[in-house]
Amino acid sequence: MSEFLTSLIAVAAVLGFMILIHEFGHYAVAKWLGVRVEQFAIGFGKRLVGFRKGETDYRINAIPLGGYVKMSGENPMDERTDDPREFLNHSRWHRFLIAIAGPTMNILLAVVLLTVVYMVHYEYPVYLDKQAVIEGVRKDSPASKAGIQAGDRIAKIDGIENPTWEQVQPRVWLSPNQPLTVTIQRGNETFQKTLVPKAVTSSEVGSAGWFPEEPVVIGQLDPDLPAAKAGLKEDDKIVAMNGQPVPSIESMIDTLQQIKDQPVDLTVERGSQTLHFNLHAVMSPTEDPKEQRYRLGFINKGVTKVTTLPFPAALKLSLQQNEKYGLLILELAKKLVEHKISMKAISGPIGIAQDAGYAAQQKGWTPLMELTAGISLNLGIFNLLPIPILDGGVILFLLIEGLMRRDISMTIKERVYQAAFVFLVLFAVMVIYNDLMKTIPGLADRLP
Repeated sequence: MSEFLTSLIAVAAVLGFMILIHEFGHYAVAKWLGVRVEQFAIGFGKRLVGFRKGETDYRINAIPLGGYVKMSGENPMDERTDDPREFLNHSRWHRFLIAIAGPTMNILLAVVLLTVVYMVHYEYPVYLDKQAVIEGVRKDSPASKAGIQAGDRIAKIDGIENPTWEQVQPRVWLSPNQPLTVTIQRGNETFQKTLVPKAVTSSEVGSAGWFPEEPVVIGQLDPDLPAAKAGLKEDDKIVAMNGQPVPSIESMIDTLQQIKDQPVDLTVERGSQTLHFNLHAVMSPTEDPKEQRYRLGFINKGVTKVTTLPFPAALKLSLQQNEKYGLLILELAKKLVEHKISMKAISGPIGIAQDAGYAAQQKGWTPLMELTAGISLNLGIFNLLPIPILDGGVILFLLIEGLMRRDISMTIKERVYQAAFVFLVLFAVMVIYNDLMKTIPGLADRLP
């Protein structure tokens, strides 16, 4: 119950803050340009609490799913007057600035938050910076079927030359069941291979079946599984299993499937101590609802590097990271439209709550701040998509009207808005349904 409450409080704080920042962008620019703002609301539906200052009602509503800024005369279906403070009586340029202000605030917030994080506590897995040298290949995986072997180096993938593992992983994740061409270097020989990443996990992201050298350092533990019961702790480093070195989490997983429920002797480094634990793996569900395997019950967080950056370097890295993730979000949206990736790759409010709860339970405040930056960037870019009702749809209409040099008829706008509303409702229902399928084991089998 405590984890549930932590997740609930964390997601309410994160999403509430995101909505507040987004709507403040619209509000501030509207006020600056002389548009009357009637309501500044968090949530929809009936007013719960609030206060009125000047001409604006600041309120929290009953349904906590978003928020809005209500400006005088902004609804095209309302009767228009000559009042210069009404939204539609302002120039298209003014309306464009008001529409784009919300997403812009979210994107700027993502940049600011990551800059602060990098100045205070910049932590990342060490292996991500390394060249993509393959430590091992899973049996019967797409990489294995393509003839790729341990020791091969990925020299090129999806047009990226000499990639690091940080560059390789998103290319594979975003290509489930899609041909992916890679150039492999093996010794002095270079050759091209095409593989089709398999859709794995409940999110159905792509997996090639290759993996890097990545030391095993225990992250989150499942309290009901053998590792926690045997006394293993977060940040323990597993250096050997049954006397053999453990170069990666994947090699450890493969070994566990071979020895099944036989005794496992782990050699563990805990600070300056070297400890030994004897335990038995158990068959347990994984992150993929279709798969069960022998597990000890922990998430590997690997070896991380921790440093701090001066402001100029932190800002530069924040801009680079937000640009990289922003392009990946757009590529994900493109592949969703093309049906090249499953809708299950998207997390809704339940998935966000789980991530927020996990981040809130980590040491320090930087994990939750990093997650907040990521959600803020997603929210900003999503609202810029050219879908009517969203800010991007408003901008699209304004651009079309600017090219036409006249307003689009109210009848057409009304029909488009109605269709867009139905689309967004269906989209939200589908995302929440996918969240439930990923969160509650076996739910799909119990549904009629």
